[in-house]
Amino acid sequence: MATYKTSEFRKGIKVQIDGQPYLMTEMNFVKPGKGNALYKCKMKNLISGATLARTYKGGDELEAADVSEIDVQYLYRQGDTFVFMDSQTFDQYELTEVQVDEAWKYLKDGMPCSMVLFDNRPITLSPPNHVELEVIECAASAKGDTATNVTKIVKVETGAEISAPAFVNQGDIIKIDTRTGEYSERVKK
Repeated sequence: MATYKTSEFRKGIKVQIDGQPYLMTEMNFVKPGKGNALYKCKMKNLISGATLARTYKGGDELEAADVSEIDVQYLYRQGDTFVFMDSQTFDQYELTEVQVDEAWKYLKDGMPCSMVLFDNRPITLSPPNHVELEVIECAASAKGDTATNVTKIVKVETGAEISAPAFVNQGDIIKIDTRTGEYSERVKK
């Protein structure tokens, strides 16, 4: 199994601790006046989402996590389960509401997504960075209300509620940044 030496520690690597996959979210190198260099790391469990803080001495090693990222296509929702298909092998994967988390707000049939597998089991999902969704429900705009800092809650075709500028109307297509959940722009039809 591959390993990472402390000199290879950096934000974004995926390691395995006690049989669980972790994403290194922060790594700080500390060189005290005496003794070995220290590597203070913060890691996020890719399955449970829990965070872990550990300190390692120079020369320590961590096992690389057996994770892979694949391209999938969203097929449909069945109760509390979301079904995806591998774009290459056509294998189907099911994720729970907990695993999909906030990504459900942006999922449309046929949408390409990225899925992380651990030991060939799906653990997390990432939708595209930007999605275009139709506004199906919103409060009417007041005439002349074009200030960009005035917002209202709109309901999009996936059922999610997004904060958008007051000039957005029902039937408009809006672009949303899935990383922040924020309105980006209105798309011309």
